[in-house]
Amino acid sequence: MDKVLNQLVEKLEKAFGDRLVSVVLYGSAADGDHHAKYSDFNVLCVLSTITPRELGESSDIFRWWRELGSPSPLLLTEQEVATSTDCFAIEFLDIQHQHRLLSGKDVVSSLVVDRSFYRAQVEHDLRAKLLRLRQKASGMLSDADLLRRLLVDSISTFCVLFRHALALSGIEVAARKREIIGRARDQFGIDAAPFEKLLEIREERVKPRDVDPVTLLAGYLEGVGKVIDAVDRLEK
Repeated sequence: MDKVLNQLVEKLEKAFGDRLVSVVLYGSAADGDHHAKYSDFNVLCVLSTITPRELGESSDIFRWWRELGSPSPLLLTEQEVATSTDCFAIEFLDIQHQHRLLSGKDVVSSLVVDRSFYRAQVEHDLRAKLLRLRQKASGMLSDADLLRRLLVDSISTFCVLFRHALALSGIEVAARKREIIGRARDQFGIDAAPFEKLLEIREERVKPRDVDPVTLLAGYLEGVGKVIDAVDRLEK
C-alpha cells in the first residue's frame, strides 16, 4: 500500500508543484480496518486553486489511480475545505477521525463542525439510505444472491452512520464495525444479529449461500429504523 501511495504523491507533486497544499489518506485504509474486497483507498487532494488547468493535469493521474481499483481523489481547494463543513459535516468528521497525512499540511484536524448541521445530515443520510435500500430490495426478494449482495454492500455505510449516531449521543467508538454494532445494540436497542451475520459474510467467515438474506431483511430494516428514531429524538 505504501508504495502505491508514495507513487500517487509523487505524481501529484510533479503535476501541481507549489499549488499542491495537502494529500490526505482517509477512511479504513488509514486506520487499519481496510478490507481488500470491499474497501477503497480514499484520498483527499487539496490545491490552492482549481481551474480547467488543474482538472486537465489531474486527468491521467486519476485515471491511473482508478485503474488500480480506487475512486478518484477528492479534489478541493483549501478555502473549500475551510468553508464546507456545514454541507459535509459527516464527511469531514470522518476524515478527521481516520486520516493520515501523506504530503503537505494538515488541513482537516482543526476543522470545527456545527452540531446542528451534523445531526441533520446524519438523520438525512440514514433516511435516504434506508429508502434506497427498500427500493432496491423490493426488486430482489426473489433473487437471494442479489439481495444478499445488496445487504452486504450496505453494511459498511450503515456502520459509518451508526457511529455518527452514537457520537451524537455522546458515545465515541472506534471505527471497527463489530464494535459499532455492539454499541448500537446497547444504546439504541437494535437486534445485532442481522448486522453481525452480514459482517461474517463480508469477512468470509461463512459462505454466502449458507445465509438466507430474506430472513435477515426484517431485522436489518428494523434496526436502521430504531437508529433513525433515536437521532430524530435528539435536540434539534
